[in-house]
Amino acid sequence: MSFLIELKVPDIGNVSDVEVAEVLIQPGDVIELDQTIVIMESDKATMDLPASAAGTVEEVMVKVGDTVSEGSLIATVRASTEEIARPAKETPEASQEKPEAGETAAQPEEQQAAAKAVQKPQPAAAPPSPPAAGRVSTKAHASPAVRRFARELGVDIGKIEQGSGNKGRILKDDVKKFVKQVMSAGGVSGGGIPAIPAVDFSQFGDIEEKPLSKIKRLTGQGMSRVWLNLPMVTQHGEADITEMEAFRKSLSQQQGTEGKKITPLAFIIKALLAAMRQYPQFNASLSADGDKLILKKYYNIGIAVDTPNGLVVPVIKDADQKSIIGLVDAMAELSAKARQGILLPADMQGGCMTISSLGGIGGTAFTPIVNAPEVAILGVSRAAMKPVWNGQEFEPRLMLPLDLTYDHRVIDGADGARFVVAIAEYLGDIRRLLL
Repeated sequence: MSFLIELKVPDIGNVSDVEVAEVLIQPGDVIELDQTIVIMESDKATMDLPASAAGTVEEVMVKVGDTVSEGSLIATVRASTEEIARPAKETPEASQEKPEAGETAAQPEEQQAAAKAVQKPQPAAAPPSPPAAGRVSTKAHASPAVRRFARELGVDIGKIEQGSGNKGRILKDDVKKFVKQVMSAGGVSGGGIPAIPAVDFSQFGDIEEKPLSKIKRLTGQGMSRVWLNLPMVTQHGEADITEMEAFRKSLSQQQGTEGKKITPLAFIIKALLAAMRQYPQFNASLSADGDKLILKKYYNIGIAVDTPNGLVVPVIKDADQKSIIGLVDAMAELSAKARQGILLPADMQGGCMTISSLGGIGGTAFTPIVNAPEVAILGVSRAAMKPVWNGQEFEPRLMLPLDLTYDHRVIDGADGARFVVAIAEYLGDIRRLLL
């Protein structure tokens, strides 16, 4: 003879619409008397709801996020005659646990929960089946506070086999240790995304392992954080630099006796600075809580430099106060230090916006990644001669591809397009930089 038993929310005092924070059972599970089946959270406390009957779970009526009150049906359990439920004499675990340090104890009315069950005769049923293979145990020995802490970190507390507390009790330190172990083992990447499975490439042929440089490892970690945290958009455009290039070449000839090479990048920095003054939201950073925009009154420009050990971004401080020649000197000094590997941390801090120039290598366009906490980055590819319609005929013009990637939380599409157009206008007529 078996009975179908309803597991309901007991008397939890003058509290209603309590949210279901965690459901620890599913159909087919074999549960024991007083085993925690659901964890509920009110604005005052976290409560563990114990099973008032032992048996096999037939159906679960709630899910995470649902709200329940006294008498709400949680699940049905099929029990044999020997497993008929008895009224639970103990209060839910939340009422017996001492709150963790810094937490508020549950209110008295929430410490009076008692389990109830309604029994209904049913035809005989087959013996309960064991839990499905590989199913995570739901009997983790931990307080509600620790369970809530684990949920906040996205940790399945049932995967922590043994705690360091009394009688194997799981503590917050055990949860932290579990997270560190998973991260160091590559179990998940940033944001809880499953990691790419390891592959033994030697099974396909000869291989050679070459360790990444420290710079490349750190750069990779930083770029991964940005990619996962920033909604990025890239705006593409072109600038007519025909006249600018002619002026640059003449200026380089004048400086030739001093051995200085005037590069297009110095003019691009000047145009970028002018556009940043015109659109101050590009010379800003978002606060850590995402509620405020921090506008900067200084102008430091980062320059991505390709070195044998990887990409580094030294910063030209107070770039707005330097002439074209001053920018050339600053870039030459920082690039030399970067390639020699003697950049100091201070040389790579305080940037307002970064330029990544591939003009010396080639390409027509790319999508640079924002160098957070900056809100935008300007990419530059190789300039090329193109036929451009002047209203009457096509004429050859030297066109420079521009690629602006920006943080869409701060910059909208219209401002991104205006910013690229502004840079193109300054480069197209460098006399504008004098205004």
